[in-house]
Amino acid sequence: MSASHPRPTSAFHVPNTDPLVTDRLVAALDVQAANPGVRRLREWAHAHLGARPGERVLDVGSGTGSETLVLAAAVAPDGAATGIEPHPGLRAVAEQRAAGSGHPGRPVRFLDGDALALPLPDGESDVVWCERVLQHLTDPARAVAEMARVLRPGGRVALLDTDWATFVLHPAAPEVRPALATVAQATAATPDAGRRLTGWLTAAGLTVDHVGADVLLHDPRTVSWPIVRGLATAARARGLITEEQGDRLHADLAAAAEQEAFHLSVTIFAAVAHRPG
Repeated sequence: MSASHPRPTSAFHVPNTDPLVTDRLVAALDVQAANPGVRRLREWAHAHLGARPGERVLDVGSGTGSETLVLAAAVAPDGAATGIEPHPGLRAVAEQRAAGSGHPGRPVRFLDGDALALPLPDGESDVVWCERVLQHLTDPARAVAEMARVLRPGGRVALLDTDWATFVLHPAAPEVRPALATVAQATAATPDAGRRLTGWLTAAGLTVDHVGADVLLHDPRTVSWPIVRGLATAARARGLITEEQGDRLHADLAAAAEQEAFHLSVTIFAAVAHRPG
């Protein structure tokens, strides 16, 4: 990345916790949570993770708390679930949703914290969940080492993350595709996080038990035009495409959407591991 085009940091990063964008972040997370590919991969990961009643579970980068509540339900009534979320707006939403979930007895709490220095003692957790967080970190290996630290011997961890090199937007002219790929990958601090999960786990001393993947595929009937326009705008701002190419891209995509031929997807990978002991 050249000095004239520094990598933008994610809106999820602590320095970017502008309350004005919290609603946008929540909406994006809710849309993704409803995506069939995300739902399938989450179900796969939960099945292999196997959180049980009485266990202590940790959700690193818990966002709106959707998976923290799933884990809390799995370990109830005698277990405990903790969500670590540095974004105050998202943490407030998670707390509100937990309070209004209809299950007030669920053992769940949400704490401010950093994935690189988890506010828990060694061996505190039976289960750790971390979904689409590592891509936003400049030192994801350190975060995985922290998750290994707080796991008890025999404890399990599930990592789910995106690999932005798999991003596909169609139709796009061949000369425009490299620019779109560059912009898509520049939105994350570690854009290839998905393919690196098993390496980070083994480097942290954990044993990988299961690997999986699914595709976050956007419905061609409900195009996310803000995302599409944002990609084209960013590519033009970086001098990667001309204004004419950007206009043509948008026109081609709009025409494809009318025929339900629009395609937008990215692959998410998952790995489930345990701490030997």
